[in-house]
Amino acid sequence: MKTISQVAGLTGISTRTLQYYDEIGLLKPSETTAKGYRLYGDEVLERLQQILFFKELDFKLKEIKEILRTPDFDKLSAYRNQKKLLTLKRDRLDKLIALLEKLERGEPYMNFEAFNLNEYIDALEQFKRENAEEVVKYWGSVEDFDQFINRVLDDQDNVARLAVKQFGSVEKYTEAMKQNLAHFPELMEKAKKVQENKDDILKRSDDLFRKLTADRSKSPASPEVQEILQELMDFTRETSARWSGDLGEGYWDMVLEGYGNELIRNVTDQKFGEGAADYAAEALRAYLNK
Repeated sequence: MKTISQVAGLTGISTRTLQYYDEIGLLKPSETTAKGYRLYGDEVLERLQQILFFKELDFKLKEIKEILRTPDFDKLSAYRNQKKLLTLKRDRLDKLIALLEKLERGEPYMNFEAFNLNEYIDALEQFKRENAEEVVKYWGSVEDFDQFINRVLDDQDNVARLAVKQFGSVEKYTEAMKQNLAHFPELMEKAKKVQENKDDILKRSDDLFRKLTADRSKSPASPEVQEILQELMDFTRETSARWSGDLGEGYWDMVLEGYGNELIRNVTDQKFGEGAADYAAEALRAYLNK
């Protein structure tokens, strides 16, 4: 038997960490003396060795506990998923190192590959593991959810660019997506209701846009026009089926940029009258400049 101090000295793990492992049920001592001292036998030390192995592979403590606790746990699948995550992390580090080498040489360099969606992918994988029933309910199957993750991986450069454009940074985008995952059932039910009432929502949106651009003799920056614009923006937020919280600090800038697109401008003008797109753009620009 070894004391907690001896185990700490042998493994390099602090005594507080070993105490914490005991508290969460991950690594119980072989016995505890009458005075409360923890003692560790060979069997427990072997379990600790397994825990350290999985920690080295970057598994979370909750995942390690599940692997060691459940005899029929699908270890092979867990290993494959972890290998995928570690590969992503390795690739990210390689790209960051390459970026630093270019910067050291004084080369101007900017590439969104260096700022990939590693944390976001990690969050998606964790959500899949911990919410299998919801994934199946709303995605159809775990395999379909995996395909979604793979699509993000395949197009992560473009996703990263859009993330920065809409939220200011990949980190803020990831936090927004984590909020989505935390409210996943509510968001899916909201998306379902939006789909069921899409005609009414589209009509209400069109009515507000028509109201906004009805009298284009008024200044787009006038309080009256800005009040209607605010109503339209609030309605857009309320009926958004993609985000549980804020749409992102750059969302309306992206909408404004869209009005500069010839196709969007032509379609808008055909629907609401010549000059409607430019007028709406000026109103939105005045709002953003405030």
